[in-house]
Amino acid sequence: MKNTLAFLLAALSCHFSLLAQSNASGIGLLKKTLIGGEGGWDYIAVSTDDRRLYLSHATQVEVLNADTHEKIGIVPGTKGVHGICPIPSLGKGFITNGKTNNVTVFDLTTLKTISTLPAGENPDALLYDTYSNRVFIFNNDSRNITVIDAPTNNIIRTFDVGGNPETGVTDGHGTIYVNLEDANEIVVFDSRTLAIQHRFALSPGQQPTGLAFDKKNHRLFSVCRKSQLMMVLDADNGRIVAQLPIGKGVDGAIFDDHTGWAVCSNSDGTLTVVKEYGPGKFGVIDTINTQRGAKTLAFDNRTGHLFTVTAQLGETPPPTADNPKPKPAIVPGTFTLLEYGKK
Repeated sequence: MKNTLAFLLAALSCHFSLLAQSNASGIGLLKKTLIGGEGGWDYIAVSTDDRRLYLSHATQVEVLNADTHEKIGIVPGTKGVHGICPIPSLGKGFITNGKTNNVTVFDLTTLKTISTLPAGENPDALLYDTYSNRVFIFNNDSRNITVIDAPTNNIIRTFDVGGNPETGVTDGHGTIYVNLEDANEIVVFDSRTLAIQHRFALSPGQQPTGLAFDKKNHRLFSVCRKSQLMMVLDADNGRIVAQLPIGKGVDGAIFDDHTGWAVCSNSDGTLTVVKEYGPGKFGVIDTINTQRGAKTLAFDNRTGHLFTVTAQLGETPPPTADNPKPKPAIVPGTFTLLEYGKK
């Protein structure tokens, strides 16, 4: 009995010790750069090879030097821009335009539009899969995915996935995983045949947004906004390995292969850092303060730095029939890039 009690006390002590850790990641704000302009924002992309940052911003994409934050230029005419996917090996990139239901293909050198392709309703996130050499456009409102042949810009097919596709990841070997925001599940399909292979339930996770992938250990990290949980799944069978508390208004998620940390960005002004501290044992090791509205996230795997964007937010207008879920007003001229890393 004494031995059992001692064991339980030791286990509880270890558990609370892990929970009590603060600043364990060593991550802090490295640089803050005012971009300015007006309007909202969504995804960020880092092009590691040519050291560029692509920031969605209302009707254009801001292009910056990833190391200095110096502005290189813009890609204009992207109304309601959501996601940006630069592909340096092809010399071009793809942008989803949520308000015009199309995709902009642009030249990485000149930033000029090469072509405009039709998509489904409210194309949101997108994903480039090197295995199939295809770009996948996640049409959030029409519950389907548009598949584009990356070298030729030809649309291969648009197929239904049974839910609102939000964010996806690839294993690099022909398997794609995508969060379905309204179905509370991850759909798994073959990147070449487009055949749906599995559906992984996320319950108690609700309203999944960001998705990250640990390729070495075959772990999926699905961050769920409504339930404020990070769900950790076995990518092979969909088994839920762990569930961790996160901040409010989560949207972005990344996985760092070097540290083994999963990080998500929350619009309440925090980053949640999760670590696997034992086989199948996960814990929140740090909560980093950012700035209200900083909901999306990009990771530079060369420097280990994290990027997010936000602006100063004003009052939230009252709901109306046309706008039942109003967002806070954005103060013009305050759009800002934040860069985080180990100090």
